[in-house]
Amino acid sequence: MNNKLKPLSALGCGANLRFANEEGERLYLDQGSALFKDYRRFISRGNVIDLAVAFALGAAFTVIVKSLVTDILMPPITFLIGDTALVDNFVTLKDGGEAGPYATLAAARQAGAVTLNYGLFIDGIVAFLIVGFAMFIIVRYMKRVQDRFDEAEVTVVPTTKHCPFCLTTINVVATRCAFCTSELSVEPA
Repeated sequence: MNNKLKPLSALGCGANLRFANEEGERLYLDQGSALFKDYRRFISRGNVIDLAVAFALGAAFTVIVKSLVTDILMPPITFLIGDTALVDNFVTLKDGGEAGPYATLAAARQAGAVTLNYGLFIDGIVAFLIVGFAMFIIVRYMKRVQDRFDEAEVTVVPTTKHCPFCLTTINVVATRCAFCTSELSVEPA
């Protein structure tokens, strides 16, 4: 067997970390293959797939919550406050190219003004509280389901024990080992 190695890319395989000898047997670099094997094992585990699904659902949930806050909850709040829109509440710290006052946050940003956007901050707090409450409800429900499964598990009472002298398996109520005839202490039930 010839130990001369050729990159598989030279054989038309397109990989630089895998090599083949002249007979065409594939050989792997120890460090590279271990890295990729560990990575493949990590990716193929169920937890990573679950995490990816949870991330995608979380992103979709964030869009829904943001719409709920912006389109459903904030209009009644701004109606009660008497403002046009809560997100347009800001304090101008420094005027932009055009002197203020600015009617909306968009106008202030377009003029290049430096603003303190407390309306957006309140909007973010409300969205955070809604997401936090939803996560609390989900975790609380999952804990209840898990507790029910834990209660449903049947406790198995052992029927055998090991003899301390010869280590064979004997009946739990035996007072003498059937194999080595040693006297055993009776454990209270």
